[in-house]
Amino acid sequence: MNILLISSLLGAFVLQVASSKESVKVSVSVWPPGSNIYLDESVLLHCTVDSNSSFVWRFQWFRHKPHPASTPNPRHLVSGDSYSITAVTREDEGSYQCQVEQRERNISSVVLLSQPVNLRVSDMPPPSLTLTPSSRHIFRGESFSLQCPGSQTSSSGWTLRRFPPGPTVRRRRVYTDWCRPLGGAGSADQPDTCVFNAAKETSGLYWCEGAEGRSNAVSMAVSYDSIILRTPASPVFEGDAVSLICQYWTGNNRKTIFFKNGAQILASTSSISGRQIKMTIENVTQEDEGFYKCASTDRQMESPESWLSVRPERGNATTTDGTAASTDMTEDFIPTKGISW
Repeated sequence: MNILLISSLLGAFVLQVASSKESVKVSVSVWPPGSNIYLDESVLLHCTVDSNSSFVWRFQWFRHKPHPASTPNPRHLVSGDSYSITAVTREDEGSYQCQVEQRERNISSVVLLSQPVNLRVSDMPPPSLTLTPSSRHIFRGESFSLQCPGSQTSSSGWTLRRFPPGPTVRRRRVYTDWCRPLGGAGSADQPDTCVFNAAKETSGLYWCEGAEGRSNAVSMAVSYDSIILRTPASPVFEGDAVSLICQYWTGNNRKTIFFKNGAQILASTSSISGRQIKMTIENVTQEDEGFYKCASTDRQMESPESWLSVRPERGNATTTDGTAASTDMTEDFIPTKGISW
């Protein structure tokens, strides 16, 4: 194959096309697999370099057309070979590409661009994967469960899948068996449910697959730090009262501050216990949507950010053309209460 060489000679850049000694391929995969994605779920794009060399590759992402994806949308996060989208909206439709560059002694580079991946947002809600407790962050050692749609629809044949994060391409793989290979245990009381003891290896993106297709995808992050913020993993509706719970690993920490999109907010809080401080947003609106975090007043402990999704009132949904939908149509266009990253 041909590769692009960018060489620096006496301060000037010269473009050359040369034949590579080996076949190097770059591709983008979508997790969960497929080009159709669903409202409010989590999606991960993964850039893979198929090469026998041990060179370190530099990754860059492009969206819609070849320009650097600077991720002005806070729900989009670029981290090396991964591009994650939290709480999918229709604005996330489009074409995505990955570019990789391998530099040798800061003199020349090999630049490769993947084929584009096109994402389409489905208007219909998928079968629902249920996460308990409904929180995207959890402390190590705590218990959480994932329930595939089978027990909710009286169908069978659903398989829980996970794409775990990892530092290198070679360590990434998809687990396709039932609970035990995923590090969980089947529930005796609830069919199609896996119970997990939270640990590093149980972090990742989960979804279910069956004859009906797939469920929504949910991301679970297991924390080994000293503080987390629990926000609802599924969207809330305008007019609801929403509780955000700041949870500490140990100690008595009644003085806690909260932030939205990086700015401190004034909020009334209440103490559930010495380890849990609750902030309640009464009559939530779409203006309350965003990334939240909490911290101790001395800022020695600070939680990761967690996204809060807010949807229109249940009786005031809009159709895809922007006109008001009737109450009968609301459930057809509002995603099934599932879990999103």
